[in-house]
Amino acid sequence: MQALFTFARGAERLVAFLGRVGAWAIVALMLIIITDVTLRRWFVIGSTKLQELEWHLHGALFLTCLGWAFSRNAHVRIELISDRASARTRAWIELWGCLIFLLPYVAAILMFGMDYVSYSLTYNEASASPTGLSERWIIKAFIPFGFALLGLAALARLCDAIIYLFGAKKLADQTGFGRAHAQAGES
Repeated sequence: MQALFTFARGAERLVAFLGRVGAWAIVALMLIIITDVTLRRWFVIGSTKLQELEWHLHGALFLTCLGWAFSRNAHVRIELISDRASARTRAWIELWGCLIFLLPYVAAILMFGMDYVSYSLTYNEASASPTGLSERWIIKAFIPFGFALLGLAALARLCDAIIYLFGAKKLADQTGFGRAHAQAGES
């Protein structure tokens, strides 16, 4: 169980680091939007490249922060049942949810996403607009990258659930489920 715990903490640290790095895309995105709006409004100069760069950065921002949000439990979920459940029940829900839904979905996105990027790279895909961005494969590569981070975060959460459900109490108390259990004052 100690190896699972070590893996989970390492995976969470890596996902958090890459999520924080990716979050800096918001600064570049804001600067590009301000530049684009300024050029359009006061200089009547439109740029397809700037507009495409805006949605490329938005996609990169979302995809690199996806796993980070999951690991921080900041993602959108339907918690009708788990909000009222004990930490043990939440751990079981998380375990089965990761195994049945999230990890297979991530695996499918990774498999098809790599083909998507490969096709784009092979055929040197570019914008449909003659004045748009080239090298479309770069933004498409963020799809499998972001989902790999989500998968890594899901594996860390799965390890936490396994440790909480089947591990020693000392180790289980150090997981997110154990901390939630202690905060709720559950017995």
